[in-house]
Amino acid sequence: MDEYIERYGAERIWAATVVLLAVGVTLAALVFPQRVYVDIIWQYFWGPVVADAHGWSCIAWAGGEQVHCNNAPADAGPTAAPGYTLVSYSGYIPTLILFVIGILFVIRRLEIERYRAGFFALFPFMLFGGALRTVEDANVAAYRETGELAIQLPWSGFMISPLIYFTVAFIAFVAVAGSVYLERNGYVSGYEYPLVTIGATALAVTLGWLGYLAATTEYVSFHPLIATIVLTAATVSTAIIWIGITRFAPDLNRGTGLMGIIIIWAHAIDGFANQLMLDWSHVWNLGYSPKHPVNEAIVNVTGSFLPASITEITGSAWPFALVKLAAPVFIIWVFNEEIFEENPRFAIVMMITVVAVGLGPGSRDMLRATFGI
Repeated sequence: MDEYIERYGAERIWAATVVLLAVGVTLAALVFPQRVYVDIIWQYFWGPVVADAHGWSCIAWAGGEQVHCNNAPADAGPTAAPGYTLVSYSGYIPTLILFVIGILFVIRRLEIERYRAGFFALFPFMLFGGALRTVEDANVAAYRETGELAIQLPWSGFMISPLIYFTVAFIAFVAVAGSVYLERNGYVSGYEYPLVTIGATALAVTLGWLGYLAATTEYVSFHPLIATIVLTAATVSTAIIWIGITRFAPDLNRGTGLMGIIIIWAHAIDGFANQLMLDWSHVWNLGYSPKHPVNEAIVNVTGSFLPASITEITGSAWPFALVKLAAPVFIIWVFNEEIFEENPRFAIVMMITVVAVGLGPGSRDMLRATFGI
């Protein structure tokens, strides 16, 4: 393998791999439309997105039409539901790996050196991703109210997981390239300043739109207590963990430094937002159910071990919050000083990815509940 990389170059091999996979999947779908497109691509990848875009719990393939399962004929084809499955994970994870490798190549091409500054400057984009996903939730609420999607497919699909990760990453890439250009041409003293400004502006505009919908429509409401509870719980727990690390295990965060605070906080948001909504959404008359196999499994296991008399008081999702607090501590421990010294570009990209996969869905869940959608 090293011989091929040395001969052709890592970037060319990566590009060839992406092209071959894309062409191969496309040709297979065209040659075997039923077995490849309908039974695999649609059932496990695109069907869940379409169902999610309409707010349907189940969608069926009926002779080329995508209909709600309740309206599907008896001889309809496969069905799909919003969320992830083990099959979809098996496709998304390799895609994510290829995507991260591509980002590494882009960073190398741009010759960015102050990686940590870029990490903090990209933080608003991660919150923007959750807010943008909530706009799609508002789109679903509008469909339930009017029977029409305000943002039509396939465009609304790019605001639904996992495609939204690529959407936000593309927007962030354009912002990074533009910010680096401004720095190289002497317009700003550091690329991080216009970068964080762009991200904060995108976040503010998106939140402003959600606030406008809450003030002017019946299908979007406002429950500020939900965001207050999640943000407070995440911030307090992060502070406790961080103080514990600095006092009792200071070597743990020598690699990540202050980035570790963001990493823990991001996953704490995800953990507490899920716990609050899975166990207590009925307090605000909101329906919520787990869409990820991991938190669904945790809820099911907790419910099977603890009697109903206890789960009625504590809920069943609290172990998920604990997992989301423990996992980032483990990640901080793994990414030690040696990794950052040997390959800082890779380490920073992985840190950004870790924060994005926690804060993206976590902020979406929090905002979705806050705006009652």
